[in-house]
Amino acid sequence: MWTIDTPSGTVLLVGEIRAVPKSTPWEPERLRDATAEAGRVILRAAPKFSPGDVLRLIFRGGNFTKLPDKRVAADYLTVQQRSRLAVLETRYKADYDRGSFLMSAFDLLARRLDFADDTTDDATDIVQKAAKKANIAIVRPERFRGEDLLDNLAAAPPASHIPCLEAAMTATEAGKAVIEARGDDWRRFDIPAVMANPLEIALNTCWPWADEDLGGEIRDQWTRLITQASSTQGVTLAVVPLGVLAEKQGVLDQLEARGFAVAGPQWR
Repeated sequence: MWTIDTPSGTVLLVGEIRAVPKSTPWEPERLRDATAEAGRVILRAAPKFSPGDVLRLIFRGGNFTKLPDKRVAADYLTVQQRSRLAVLETRYKADYDRGSFLMSAFDLLARRLDFADDTTDDATDIVQKAAKKANIAIVRPERFRGEDLLDNLAAAPPASHIPCLEAAMTATEAGKAVIEARGDDWRRFDIPAVMANPLEIALNTCWPWADEDLGGEIRDQWTRLITQASSTQGVTLAVVPLGVLAEKQGVLDQLEARGFAVAGPQWR
């Protein structure tokens, strides 16, 4: 948690990681206490999908799950990249030859590394429940339309997802130890270690974060909301993806560059 004192109040920034392992003993009660002292909280917003978006996904599913024009992984990957993928195919008895690189990456992280299994409430869950119980105002970024997200994903060329696949392979090759290490480093406030963790790198390298337009808009939303909070009376608590806060030229770097005194863990 970082604290920014402004002429009109205080902004508390909570760096959130996805899928906190149950093996990570952290103290959500401190977060509940901080929420109770806030006049408002800022939390992430879920995308807005309509029934029409679901139908679009069904009818265009091949655009998202398969490589185009019956092409195969070797048509895009280097020999070394394809060899690494082949080792993982053998290990997990999987076939990634025709799959889109994004879907293959998600399969490696979600099913093979299984990073989201056996998790506990994350920071957003804790703050949302505490804010609703105390009748504290909740502010969220503008929700993205499902149609826009699907169009963005469909328009992305296959090669744009290769960095995501590479990062997912690295995390999966490292094994489950990276899951617990990431949680422990987060709990110990070792932010550089979290950001250097192969799993965190993979999650921040894949869509939508790696997409220049969509990822940039998500970051801009958070920057705008926090900048607005810095001129608001009272205490604002914002739960923000750690990658958005602590990445190079991220929100924390930007706030510091604007002259704000940021108190809290070192993030670089």
